[in-house]
Amino acid sequence: MFKKLIVTGAIFILTACGFHFQNGQLIPKELQTLTLESGDKYGEMSMAMRRQLQMNNIQLVEARADVPVLRLNKISISDDVASVFKQGREAEKILMLEVEASIRLPNKAPIAISSKVNRTFFDNSRAALAKSAEKEQILNDMRQQAARQLITKMVALQHQIK
Repeated sequence: MFKKLIVTGAIFILTACGFHFQNGQLIPKELQTLTLESGDKYGEMSMAMRRQLQMNNIQLVEARADVPVLRLNKISISDDVASVFKQGREAEKILMLEVEASIRLPNKAPIAISSKVNRTFFDNSRAALAKSAEKEQILNDMRQQAARQLITKMVALQHQIK
């Protein structure tokens, strides 16, 4: 009885803290090997996607007729003013990253997937250099999050693939 209680407690603690495996076991077998295509193959979003795919044990290969293709179709970054100072200058912005992609399986129609990530960013005009470095770091984090969301959507496709 005591062992069951300890095992149950350990499971409860691990699930409560958000622990999860990142080894790609949930990726459908058909998508374990694929080709990544993008308009800018060395762009920041393409590199973030490539890193996340490799972290999930997805093998990236050159284009072949029998290999599925993950294509990053459209990547857009925009920002809107969220609040202003008394003087009328921008105080806070909302950064938005939208990624539209498609997965094309051999001899099948492409399946569209997309990801949207929003973050707020305090725009301090007195520290311009720090502001640009912080904004770039936030954008890099957003790209990583968008790539993770696309992989999660790939996992959800397993019922459409078969």
